[in-house]
Amino acid sequence: MTMTAKQNIIFFDDTETRRHLLPLTYTRPACHLRIGITTIEQKWRAFLGESHRYSYLTASYLKTKFPTAARHHNLMIAAHVVPTPELAEQVLALRYGDALLADDGSLVAFNGAAGEFDNRAWGRTVQVSRPVMAITRLYHIFLNNAVVLEQDFDRLTAGRTSAPLSSTCTLIGPADRLFIEPGAYVEGATLNTREGCIYIGPDVEVMEGACIRGPFAALDHAKVRIGAKVYGATTLGPHVKIGGEVENSVFIGYSNKAHEGFLGDAVIGEWCNIGGGTTASNLKNDYGEIKIWDYQEQRFTRTGLQFCGLMMGDHSKLGVNCMINTATVIGVGVELHGSGFPRNFVASFQTGGPAGYNTVALPAFFDMAARVMARRGIELTDVDRAIFTSIYNLSDKFR
Repeated sequence: MTMTAKQNIIFFDDTETRRHLLPLTYTRPACHLRIGITTIEQKWRAFLGESHRYSYLTASYLKTKFPTAARHHNLMIAAHVVPTPELAEQVLALRYGDALLADDGSLVAFNGAAGEFDNRAWGRTVQVSRPVMAITRLYHIFLNNAVVLEQDFDRLTAGRTSAPLSSTCTLIGPADRLFIEPGAYVEGATLNTREGCIYIGPDVEVMEGACIRGPFAALDHAKVRIGAKVYGATTLGPHVKIGGEVENSVFIGYSNKAHEGFLGDAVIGEWCNIGGGTTASNLKNDYGEIKIWDYQEQRFTRTGLQFCGLMMGDHSKLGVNCMINTATVIGVGVELHGSGFPRNFVASFQTGGPAGYNTVALPAFFDMAARVMARRGIELTDVDRAIFTSIYNLSDKFR
């Protein structure tokens, strides 16, 4: 499905929603969050076509990396809304001046001028034909990952033939729910598709002894190490490496949990490292309702959930044998180590543990980040440094 005319499409971050999604939206627009197999933006592009002009309306300090290219006539799309083919059709059908609203009255899309968008001067409002999936809290990512992963699997594999599964592997469940891209290495593993699909991307390595239950996806160059135990719905973004036990977790990309330890009902940003033996709880001892830190509310808020694990911002690190409480939120550039449980919310650029915290020096953070990224052949640019400096200098309210 593609538009017949080239459009100027802008993914906009709703300010309040963006703050609810911190710390992951400190470093990216909401449409760069991964859910299912691809990011939210990649899903929209798949439905709308790649020939159009795409840009972003987000926090001012992110605009150099994610610029806004506003024109007189724009198609504005909420960056936190996960598209479906039906929703994309409704967006395409908007006339100039039309606003598409969700059932709760929130804006999904607007076709018109930048000034009209800023002033919320809609010519006409249209209701969505079906309820939309909106990622307005961090835990919505892992809660909805199974459904979206299956949808992405069907779209990405339609009409295509999987690479063959090695005879050294054991497949349990329907073979048509397994898809292996060319270049992937899967040997001596057990794959179970009875409860969901399994997608193995190009140049992914699944090592011997790994046990994977779907829904599961591993993007390019991801690695599942020897003897890993992986439960659905789990997504590994590009260059993610996991070992030990992982359940219902989303890694956006370029992060490692390479050794033993448990991680469940979690969302992990980019360039994170979780040390060997570290375990993050996803269930309270009393089985009670979980509360989680919310940057927008500036307090711990109710989730209505019984299971919720670690939420981790970009470039944060956990040392070996760390113990992480249920529903812990860790900001950007955090370094945790030592015995005992750290507090349930650790602000950005803090180093330490249960015994106390100090602020990470920004030059030291840049040195470490540059070394970590260089291992994957990616440069820490001056634009990146400016973004992290802005996050570093934010008031304590949102840091």
